[in-house]
Amino acid sequence: METTAINLLSDRVKNLSESATIAMARKSRELKAQGIDVISLSLGEPDFNTPDFIKQAAKEGIDQNYSKYMAVNGYEDLRMAISAKFKRDNNINYSKDQIVVSTGAKQSIANVVLSLINPGDEVIIPAPYWVSYEEIVKMAEGVPVGIETSIENDFKITPDQLKAAINTKTKLMIYSSPCNPSGSVYTKEELRGLADVLKSHPSIVVISDEIYEHINFTNSYFSMAAFDDMYNQVVTVNGVSKSFAMTGWRLGYIGAPNWIASACTKIQGQFTSGASSISQRAALAAVSEDPKVVIPMKNAFLERRNYMIKELRSISGFNINEPEGAFYLFPDVSAFFGKEFKGNKITNADELCLFLLEEAKVALVTGNAFGSPNCIRISYAASMEELKEAIGRIKNAISLLH
Repeated sequence: METTAINLLSDRVKNLSESATIAMARKSRELKAQGIDVISLSLGEPDFNTPDFIKQAAKEGIDQNYSKYMAVNGYEDLRMAISAKFKRDNNINYSKDQIVVSTGAKQSIANVVLSLINPGDEVIIPAPYWVSYEEIVKMAEGVPVGIETSIENDFKITPDQLKAAINTKTKLMIYSSPCNPSGSVYTKEELRGLADVLKSHPSIVVISDEIYEHINFTNSYFSMAAFDDMYNQVVTVNGVSKSFAMTGWRLGYIGAPNWIASACTKIQGQFTSGASSISQRAALAAVSEDPKVVIPMKNAFLERRNYMIKELRSISGFNINEPEGAFYLFPDVSAFFGKEFKGNKITNADELCLFLLEEAKVALVTGNAFGSPNCIRISYAASMEELKEAIGRIKNAISLLH
């Protein structure tokens, strides 16, 4: 009966891959439920709690009876606050009607892709990329076109690479900065180089995923939509999950040209309608606050990053650059391919992650899921105590490989 039931599923679902990050987090929870002491460095989730001023705003929202349906694209005062945030932080002028509030930035991205992509349309996705970009494109029957990068150039694409990837079928490009999983941050000059290529193709829309904007260790941040000649080609995606430790609140948003914002509202109106009313009241407090409020959290992440880089570089075989944002390391681990433990050979990053889960009881994510099969992603969004224990376990396990 089970086989028959599976055969009844749509090809769309059968062709869809499970999120590797969610899958590894699930495995970690299952092992912990069995009493096994697993340290999970697999999920992109701050270990901090949501700030009290945001929780207070949510409580006030409940007391003020924000419990009814709202406009599909979000409460007007929240959209106005997001508009002000874009001007304050990014020097981008979006009116409230160009803002669409959704149930997480993941839905924001899906709305845009479904609004723009027809079967066979190509979508450029620089690798490494967030695991869901490719699957969302495939769900829309588009064709993901990866652009390979390397650790030597900090996992950033060049204008020449972008130019070579564009053809008459190209409809969209999706990138993140700071990047999940590499932590790379594009400078204004680097974005200008990419924009010079893209402005020659005005029918190509760019999704700029900026969800890690405030977890940024550089002294500056730049959004592609702030270039006047790119404003009408860029959709800026952001949210409160990462910067304000609000992953469970599920609140993301876009700023976009009016025609795209209207299309996203139309799609969302048939799928979920508006995002949670109480999450929206909490988000209003978050985006209205001076971004300086997140500096203590960012500084803690920087301390952890520096510690993890130092320790992992002391292990022969880990090739690591210095990411400038987010809370991930993305080492090239190809030096371990071909090594063995108890007769079992490590041939790829998937097998290395499985080995570390089994022998070190540390959960990581294979770079294969992010389009970079020689790498693994290590999240340092965990306490320093957990990170120190995880490093010790990794060192002991790696020493077993020969």
